[in-house]
Amino acid sequence: MNTAIRILTGRDHSKHELTQKLKKRKYEKEIIDQVISACERFDYLNDERTAQIYVGQLKRKGYGKKRIRFDLNRKGLKGKRIQAILSRSVSEKEERECALRVFQKQLKRFESEEDSLKRKNKIYRYLYSRGFSETVISELVKKSDKTVG
Repeated sequence: MNTAIRILTGRDHSKHELTQKLKKRKYEKEIIDQVISACERFDYLNDERTAQIYVGQLKRKGYGKKRIRFDLNRKGLKGKRIQAILSRSVSEKEERECALRVFQKQLKRFESEEDSLKRKNKIYRYLYSRGFSETVISELVKKSDKTVG
């Protein structure tokens, strides 16, 4: 229990993350299950709260809904409740605004490409890697023709 509390004092962790960290420290499954249950009872461990915090962090870093969903799944934050948090936290309008901010931050990089097709491809790949939807990316690429070049 002390190890779990020490791990959780640094930042919120998902149930999956804490389980993995305790397994790495060679604790037995029964003990890990008891510790996880106790942490949940005392509200030291709350996957919904962790998901909300993490979604906020990733939004501020300029990631789209797809990337946020991927990172949540990687942390073991899955299921309908987590997806509901994601849907509530990242609206389509917010995703568009975020994509525009990210695009404008990288504008100089895109302006250096003289070939318009290559420029569009660079913009598309960059925004896609950040987890934005194809719809949002397409809108920005169309706008970029007017902005860049």
